[in-house]
Amino acid sequence: MISAQDLSPAELAALLHFHADAGVDWLLEDEPLDRFAEFAAGRQARAPQRSREPQQPEIRSAPQQAARAPAAAPSVPVNVALPDDQAIASARFAAESARSLLELKTALESFNGCNLKNSARNTVFAEGDPSSGIMIIGPMPDADDDREGAPFTGKTGLLLDRMLAAIGLDRSKLMLTNVVPWRPPGNRSPSGPEMEICRPFIERQIALAEPKVLLLLGNFTARFFFGGSGTIHTMRGQWRDVAVGAGTAPAIATLHPQELLNAPASKSLAWNDLLAFQARLRDL
Repeated sequence: MISAQDLSPAELAALLHFHADAGVDWLLEDEPLDRFAEFAAGRQARAPQRSREPQQPEIRSAPQQAARAPAAAPSVPVNVALPDDQAIASARFAAESARSLLELKTALESFNGCNLKNSARNTVFAEGDPSSGIMIIGPMPDADDDREGAPFTGKTGLLLDRMLAAIGLDRSKLMLTNVVPWRPPGNRSPSGPEMEICRPFIERQIALAEPKVLLLLGNFTARFFFGGSGTIHTMRGQWRDVAVGAGTAPAIATLHPQELLNAPASKSLAWNDLLAFQARLRDL
């Protein structure tokens, strides 16, 4: 075996560099050394010294112990949703008590009976001109809407603006809203109880706005108003009456802008629905 003494300084330096590049951190001694025996001997030598030292019990005063005790976590107020039946009744009372859209907006923003509000940034209420007689309803806010606090923003809003412009409409001259005013976590679909808690608010919104015609966007919205378990492809393009206060209003469903972004081939179907919507507007 070649030892370090057999190497020249240059060779030794080269060997050390090689070991360093290879990740070697420790070098072996020329003679074997039992580290376990060394540790045991040192421990045995220290034992008599520890036995001669008096054991001093640790005494802490009450204030010191109290100071070291972990502080209780501060209580954080959270909105706790009511039981479903009670929440639905509370939502119905709050909605029916509103005599204007502004009062309904205030009632909705102060309502804490729906779990969806706890995770949402904003309550997204309707915007636009209710006197136009035209109301466009989507399912629920997405991440952009939740951040901006307004319906149909971001890419879906831009596409909706182009869809409306294609039939001569401007978003500022009609009313835009959603069935659910709070974005569900992860854009999941609202549960049955969550839908029923939100129902009084959207129904009251329609009753106060008194639209003459409704455009429903997406599968969720069509099912919410038309009932059943069909898909948007089976429910789109058909005029049906939707309850509006004491009366009804004609409504037609079409694909949501997000569905068109995901499946551009469906734009021709949405275009046919928009043309039917435009023809109905001429009769108003």
